[in-house]
Amino acid sequence: MKVKVTLVKSPIGYSEAQRKVLKSLGLGKMGSSKVHENNPSIQGMVRKCAHLVAVETISE
Repeated sequence: MKVKVTLVKSPIGYSEAQRKVLKSLGLGKMGSSKVHENNPSIQGMVRKCAHLVAVETISE
């Protein structure tokens, strides 16, 4: 199973740690999306910045 993570809110004003998590997820600009395998490390990164991203489940 995969998840599609989309940046829906600007990280301006949030901590540097959260900005680094977004960068490691591959999200730079508003509206950018990436598809990742659903594993515990990705779930933890999404949980860390859940207020900034939208997550969709993609079944294959």
